[in-house]
Amino acid sequence: MKKFRKVLDGLTTSSPVNPGGSPSCGSAAGTPSTAPTPRELEIQETLMSEHFQICKTVRHGFPYQPTALAFDPVQKILAIGTRSGGVRLLGRPGVDCHCQHESGAAVLQLQFLINEGALVTACADDTLHLWNLRQRRPAILHSLKFNRERITFCHLPFQSKWLYVGTERGNTHIVNIESFILSGYVIMWNKAIELSTKTHPGPVVHLSDSPKDEGKLLIGFESGTIVMWDLRAKRADFRIYYDEAIHSVSWHHEGRQFMCSHSDGSLSMWNLRNTAKPFQVTFPHGKTQRDGRKESCKPILKVEYKTSKNSSEAFVIFSGGLSYDKAGRRPTLTIMHGKAIIVLEMDYPIVDFLVLCETPYLNEVQEPYAVAVLLEKDFLVVDLTQSNFPIFENPYPMDIHESPVTCTAYFADCPPDIIPVLYSIGAKHKKTGYSHKEWPLSGGTWTVGSQTYPEIIITGHADGSIKFWDATAITLQMLYKLKTSKVFEKPKSGDVGRSAELVEEDPYAIQMISWCPQSRIFCVVGISAHVILYRFSKHDANTTITVSVLLNVTVKIDSTCTESEYCGHRVKDRMIRMPPGYQAELVVQLLWVDGEPPQQITSLDLNSAYGLLALGNCNGLAVVDYLQKTVLLCMSTLELYGSADPFQRLTRSPRKNRQSTSGTHRSKSPTSESRENSFSRSRSSSVSSIDRETKEAVTTLQFAESYGRKSDTLPTPCLWVGTSLGLVLIIPMSIPTDEQERQEDPVTVAPTGTVLMLKASVLRFAFLDCGGALINCPYEVWRDQHAPDDPDRPRKRKLVNFSPSSSQEASGDGHLAVVCSERQAKVFFMPSQACLYVHNITESSFVLRADVVSVCNSVCLACFCANGHIMTLSLPSLRPLLDVNYLPLTDMRIARTFCFTNGGQALYLCSPTEMQRITYSQEMCDNLQEMLGELFTPIETPEAQNRGFLKGFFGGNAQTFDREELFGEAAAGKASRSLAQHIPGQGGMEGMKAAAGGVVGELARARIALDERGQRLGELEERTALMMTSAETFSKHAHEVMLKCKDKKWYQF
Repeated sequence: MKKFRKVLDGLTTSSPVNPGGSPSCGSAAGTPSTAPTPRELEIQETLMSEHFQICKTVRHGFPYQPTALAFDPVQKILAIGTRSGGVRLLGRPGVDCHCQHESGAAVLQLQFLINEGALVTACADDTLHLWNLRQRRPAILHSLKFNRERITFCHLPFQSKWLYVGTERGNTHIVNIESFILSGYVIMWNKAIELSTKTHPGPVVHLSDSPKDEGKLLIGFESGTIVMWDLRAKRADFRIYYDEAIHSVSWHHEGRQFMCSHSDGSLSMWNLRNTAKPFQVTFPHGKTQRDGRKESCKPILKVEYKTSKNSSEAFVIFSGGLSYDKAGRRPTLTIMHGKAIIVLEMDYPIVDFLVLCETPYLNEVQEPYAVAVLLEKDFLVVDLTQSNFPIFENPYPMDIHESPVTCTAYFADCPPDIIPVLYSIGAKHKKTGYSHKEWPLSGGTWTVGSQTYPEIIITGHADGSIKFWDATAITLQMLYKLKTSKVFEKPKSGDVGRSAELVEEDPYAIQMISWCPQSRIFCVVGISAHVILYRFSKHDANTTITVSVLLNVTVKIDSTCTESEYCGHRVKDRMIRMPPGYQAELVVQLLWVDGEPPQQITSLDLNSAYGLLALGNCNGLAVVDYLQKTVLLCMSTLELYGSADPFQRLTRSPRKNRQSTSGTHRSKSPTSESRENSFSRSRSSSVSSIDRETKEAVTTLQFAESYGRKSDTLPTPCLWVGTSLGLVLIIPMSIPTDEQERQEDPVTVAPTGTVLMLKASVLRFAFLDCGGALINCPYEVWRDQHAPDDPDRPRKRKLVNFSPSSSQEASGDGHLAVVCSERQAKVFFMPSQACLYVHNITESSFVLRADVVSVCNSVCLACFCANGHIMTLSLPSLRPLLDVNYLPLTDMRIARTFCFTNGGQALYLCSPTEMQRITYSQEMCDNLQEMLGELFTPIETPEAQNRGFLKGFFGGNAQTFDREELFGEAAAGKASRSLAQHIPGQGGMEGMKAAAGGVVGELARARIALDERGQRLGELEERTALMMTSAETFSKHAHEVMLKCKDKKWYQF
């Protein structure tokens, strides 16, 4: 063993020291303190600031507060807009992209440029945006801000570059998608309706071109007025004045009739031959009353009218329309097919739905095969091809929020066998009855990136459930669900009495998670001050759960409680059959005393090699031996110091601590010093004498091989304890190494009075060897306790990193202890306890989360502050490497769920239903493009069906309609400049105008997209050149035919 030069102890702990760092502990950020570093300790730090960069990687979960839905039937990509200006794009599994409008304005409507790799969004701030989807991270190419009118409805005909925009004033404007400039052609509301009409028709709620003739535009106004506008003649073909407000309109594919849905729960059918009145009005859910009138129904907010080849009967699909008398009925989607009426009840209100059809052409038989239904808190797709209309199994995790998420944990680089094991157990409990067909949103391409390693995310929920998710390669798939509430008896009504009034609404809500992936031991802390320890088994087990009941300082190992010592929840005390998976072994409960609930648990750690579990709250600390099912230590924080208390506090008065007389210690009222309560208030490192005496919460715990005393020459098992006053205690333990002795001999725990000091509440411990590498905690290799016995292979405990010999090799020369508090980080050399480095992380704010993580084959300290800053510090020298103001404003949900993990990744809940993953690694930012899915894949647009000789001429020839001739600047002139303002997007570069054009812009678009991706250029350019030539030839021939036939009568052909 190397002999270290005697180092001056920079932090003498026996005498009180200013926790702000005395002169001996230099306050300069990242600088060595005056305690000299041992000469032999020369650690080469490899991390530089250029290794770090913050960027969002992927967002999982259900889009929060959705508002709109759109689908590209050729690319098979679906888009969902939200109230906060988000757009989520979904394709095949792995193709899942989130975009955000900087304005944060709600998305009113979405329109795909079908098979063009572009999307138009209309937002509540009356701005239209054009998104380029031909890059893995979509960007806005153009924006158009309307100044004087509010946008209410948009319609983009298939293969057109002219977008119709309806407004609140009842006018219809036309926008060129290529240039994003308004045409001078406007359909004013007063021209659309008859001059004799005295009232304003209301906002435009519908726009669509006739499937029979693209030169005719159907305009629906809210009041019930419908106008068929002849775009060429610039006049109305017909006008319908209906006395019920219109919500939506849907055409029959032949273009001879259409259907409207109304606010009184009715559907009206109109024929173009006679528009004086509807030829059919139905109330699908309205019964006829005795007086002959229909009962009043709720509005039908949307209807879709679709035809199919295999059936003479059309599908009529609508949302709403139920009668008002059916109170408490759930929201419904109704599918009418022939005489059959199928009502699908939904769990949440319907925001929007879309019928997915085989063809993009409106004048062909539609062939509907599915309905995508967007609910307020869910998204589902119904299979229309099967008579019982099953739903498809959703490959995206849309149910993260099934019960609100209360905490998270993120584990990168897990043992590779853990994911398949959890999946195989979880698969047995999956729901059945899904459609056997493949998920219909099959657009885009995605391949698993080269740099993948097993990642697991664990979420704890308000109902006490735990979900394990496979988060490998920026996807998210649920593996296994565990319900912690099953450990407890169901409370009987009325047997709890007054205590029930104090119980939380979610008594099983998960507060903390501790998981050892190697030993597969899992531990949770519940809000009702209980800890449950689980072991993993692939086999069923019939077992009883051991209960430890702690009365704060005095201990009872007993599962029975008197009336005055109400436990909150009674653990099942009978033999229980436990299915394969995680099986509860031990429950530790803190007791109610005199009708008052116990203080919530603020810290937890478990170590599988030691077989110990430690928990702390704002009163004290308990250490439980879960192998022998005994409580080793249960002391108030003050008692742990003994005579070494730096504040020289007195022990509490008998009135406050009745332990000496009655044997029980009363918990004070729930003014918990938990992280939740302390989030919003500013922290002060100066603690009043009263606070010092009464409140010192245990804020973090860590088992480790370390040195409990300065005189120790070899590391031993220790428990590091951090408190809310910035004090660190080291408690050495004596643990038998022989397996038989470990089961029988007691483990001794002896607080030594070793104290280190920092500013503010302690958050995290980590340990480095003298080469600067992270020392991993000892652990037990997993073994299945309920597996059948094999005489050839007796099941012995196999421990890693835990034996005097391995410890001596690893850290017989001493090691470094990294301690991070809410304000400060320090690195101590053990066993001398010299403070080598100190860095004041923040003065004005405080650290919410700190983790020591591995990045780029090295380690650093990552911190997330309450002011939204993310920082990384080098180890051991605590040099600042990154400081980014990532979240300008943060809230409790983010504070509660933010966590870092190895490999430069982190996550948090960005909304109640969505999980955002980010990276702080430059390497991952650089590789992100290859990890993300492609939203756009080059697909030939399906050819239009041959319409037949007579149909083509009698039905009006849509091909002869030239929108450019009508809406272009030459014919229509320029629109008023004050009406709308064009804003070029961040993604707009020279030549991007072509990115959204028709067939002729294909080559330019392909070039830009391929420059961005830098691949497949040659192959596609040839194909695009052919498409261009064929488009030009087709256009020339069509023009010739038109000229030839223009003046002929039909019988002359």
